[in-house]
Amino acid sequence: MELRITGRGQHRVPFFIIPMEKGAIIEAVSRFTEDELTATPDYFLVETKVSPSNQLQVFVDADHGAAIDRLAKINRAIYKRIAEAELFGKEGNFSLEVSSPGLEEPLKLLRQYKKNIGRRVELSLSDDSRQEGMLKDVNENILLLEYQTGTKKDKRTEQMEIPFNQIKFTKVCVVF
Repeated sequence: MELRITGRGQHRVPFFIIPMEKGAIIEAVSRFTEDELTATPDYFLVETKVSPSNQLQVFVDADHGAAIDRLAKINRAIYKRIAEAELFGKEGNFSLEVSSPGLEEPLKLLRQYKKNIGRRVELSLSDDSRQEGMLKDVNENILLLEYQTGTKKDKRTEQMEIPFNQIKFTKVCVVF
């Protein structure tokens, strides 16, 4: 692509569109999201992702469950800001999905752990072992997990403190 500049003579100047770096896009979209969430302090940003094909995923959670109508409003507000900022050029070749993280997404923030106290979770630990149990408590450094050991006759409830630096990921279990 080249840009023609006319005036006293005709000049051809190479014109390159330099796309924004993935990190800069994530930072800008995260900032737009945080700005939109100030109106509802019980909502919080969990993660922003962008694919090579400009598909944006923004995961927003809430202390008491994210309402779909609020997520739709957040989506419209962020979409407008992305288009106005021309993060993907004037053509705006991108798609945006704003949703709450599903059960397949691991917990990422302390706030998510706190909201899931009392729920059954599965942990993948740094030694490649797995532990499942009830999330009983959490602070900045550790979580308290309650689990069952033994057989039917000899069943015992035990608790274990697990430091966050020993956890690869935590997922909430679906219990029917």
